[in-house]
Amino acid sequence: MPEVATAVTMKGNPVTLLGKEIKVGQVAPDCTLVTGDLSEVKLSSYKGKKCIISVVPSLDTGICDLQTKRFNKEAAKLGSDVSILTISMDLPFAQKRWCGATATDKITMLSDYRYAQFGEAYGVLIKGLRLLTRAIFITDKKGTIQYKQIVPEITTEPDYNSVLEAVKKIN
Repeated sequence: MPEVATAVTMKGNPVTLLGKEIKVGQVAPDCTLVTGDLSEVKLSSYKGKKCIISVVPSLDTGICDLQTKRFNKEAAKLGSDVSILTISMDLPFAQKRWCGATATDKITMLSDYRYAQFGEAYGVLIKGLRLLTRAIFITDKKGTIQYKQIVPEITTEPDYNSVLEAVKKIN
């Protein structure tokens, strides 16, 4: 599997990302993810809406918790033509439990645990850990990548303002 040339660290230590590097302007790769009821869904099924794809290592960590809660809060302000998807390697049971415990109900939780197709297709799979690095992708209604943010230090939050500005600029 190819390695992605990025300077991502976890607690200051470099990590290697696996998969293919995604570039703004390319069609978003399709992949199969798992929902809370263990059914499978294709990422392409979200075409027709602008999508913020929020990628987190694990909901059971502080920064992932903050990031996901923040996007749940922002979802209400963005309108019905924007879907926010949070993708992690967490088991769907853990995602469901976390959503219930935090009253998170405005975003869609998807798990990449079964196939790691998303991690590989988007170049965000952390070598040796089978976790996803912290990242944000935005697709337009046609499924084209319009924005990409790979957070350089996994233990820090993404730049929310630039994400929100970018999604508002997409027709």
